[in-house]
Amino acid sequence: MDLRYSEAEEAFRHELRAWLAEVLPEVGPPPADRTDVEARRAYDTAWQRMLYDAGYAGINWPREYGGRGSTPTEHLIFLEETERAGAPYVGVNFVGLLHAGPTLIAEASDEQRARHLEPILRGDDVWCQGFSEPDAGSDLASLQTRAVRDGDDYVVTGRKIWTSFAQVADWCELLVRTDPDAPRHRGISWLIMPMDLPGIEVRPIETAVGAGEFSEVFLDEVRIPVANRVGAENDGWRVAMVTFSFERGTAFISELLGSMRLLADLAAVATRVTRRSATAADDVEIRRELGRLDAELDALWSLTRRNVSQAQRTGMVGPGGSVFKLAYADVRRRMADLAGRLLGRAGLALGETGGLSGLDHVEERIYTLTLSIAAGTSEIQRNIVGERVLGLPKER
Repeated sequence: MDLRYSEAEEAFRHELRAWLAEVLPEVGPPPADRTDVEARRAYDTAWQRMLYDAGYAGINWPREYGGRGSTPTEHLIFLEETERAGAPYVGVNFVGLLHAGPTLIAEASDEQRARHLEPILRGDDVWCQGFSEPDAGSDLASLQTRAVRDGDDYVVTGRKIWTSFAQVADWCELLVRTDPDAPRHRGISWLIMPMDLPGIEVRPIETAVGAGEFSEVFLDEVRIPVANRVGAENDGWRVAMVTFSFERGTAFISELLGSMRLLADLAAVATRVTRRSATAADDVEIRRELGRLDAELDALWSLTRRNVSQAQRTGMVGPGGSVFKLAYADVRRRMADLAGRLLGRAGLALGETGGLSGLDHVEERIYTLTLSIAAGTSEIQRNIVGERVLGLPKER
């Protein structure tokens, strides 16, 4: 493992930094209305097209699929520099770019790759994920959405939930049960579902902070071509594990860098909040807690670079992704607790209170509640670490 950047990698950093400085003033702010998912799609896909035209889309995707063919380390530099420059995040197509696309590269047929990969990189096609169900979240292998083979089609009936940006998605990576009599992990298949098929109903779910990206998706005898299956029939759980390795490995890098910025802002808040005759920053325990969180975020950044270094050697992140996800969720929870204590009453409002704007911290405090669930619950991550890193017996 080498955590140092090479001369070529630093040259790439300076090239990218110069390009960002040139184009970002033209991009403008994102849509103010977070419930307007159509506007968010237009904004995010326009930025994706700019990246594609400049040669920065799919930094670590193979050149034959429209990517740049760079190393995972250069991908890390790309995420680092775009976050620090305040560039738009991957946005509505995070599933296509971070999960489905890499899975297709690893598992799909040549025809499937040719059809889907370049439109994802250009920003033409947006994907969503149809994995979780109302009764199959943490225990995903208990999913019940049924796919019955009928000639050249699967007839799919079931229900998916927490499907991000399903309202504006063109395609869905869908897990279905194709053999109800097989053991739970062996009767599942991974399908590519067009979102405009008859029988699909999308119902938006509004979050506590007023965002509108989540939906519940109802499937009523939706006919999906067998040709849209990725991998063999009933081998979908293994394909899904490939998807999860990307989801838990590098998908949180931009969030980690954003957390560093958020912590710096929280430290500035501590210098403004007064407690009797002193500021919160005068409290040695507050300073110690801020310093501890800063050190832990720095350690997570080093772990991220280690995971990327491993991916560069082996092609997979491995259980290091679960170690990161578990630790990151815990750090963000403690950051949210500290923000709540510092902001006091201002932490109850999504706006400015008493001269303090707690909007980012209040939203992030609510969002933190999801981190122990999203991309695999903390309980699942502990099982993975226990079994694959510590060598403990598997859970029954």
